Amino acid sequence: MSTQQLRAGPVSYLVLGIIALRGPSTSYDLKRFVQLSIGHFWPFPHTQLYAEPARLAEAGLLEETQEESGRRRRFYAITDAGRERLGEWLGEPVTSPMEYRDLGLLKLFFAELSGPEQVHALALEQAEAQRRQLAEYEGLQERFADRPEFSHRLRSLDLGTRMARAAAEFWEDVAQEPSDTGHRRNGR
Repeated sequence: MSTQQLRAGPVSYLVLGIIALRGPSTSYDLKRFVQLSIGHFWPFPHTQLYAEPARLAEAGLLEETQEESGRRRRFYAITDAGRERLGEWLGEPVTSPMEYRDLGLLKLFFAELSGPEQVHALALEQAEAQRRQLAEYEGLQERFADRPEFSHRLRSLDLGTRMARAAAEFWEDVAQEPSDTGHRRNGR
């Protein structure tokens, strides 16, 4: 398969970008990097991180090498064609709005089909989950605050922190609403 024939999606560019940042990596290295970074904001099945590098190597965007002994791990490095493709993608405008996929919000949408106690419990659970997420994000910000080389990557963490704070406040508001209405308080 040639680089032109490859249908690349977000996971393709995620793999290319991580390898461009880290250097030669195994699929396990990719999975671990995602768990500690962008996985907080872009969840997807980690099995894709095991299949995608081989597909990108077949298309000439990555180069694959394998250890000759031991665990015989496969390492992937980005090629010039891979850097070029990644650069083109990074230069493309993003015109779609941010997606916010939240199971709690979906359940809230159907709240009229459940009882007020269930909505209240959902709101309390979601507020607590968002506070835990916020604490995790703030811990990451503190941990990497003195690492200026990560400043661009930490910008996404800044947005995540703001969103977690807003989501916690939202769910706290829902939990405080009178049980006989599903309306927002104070016109907010």
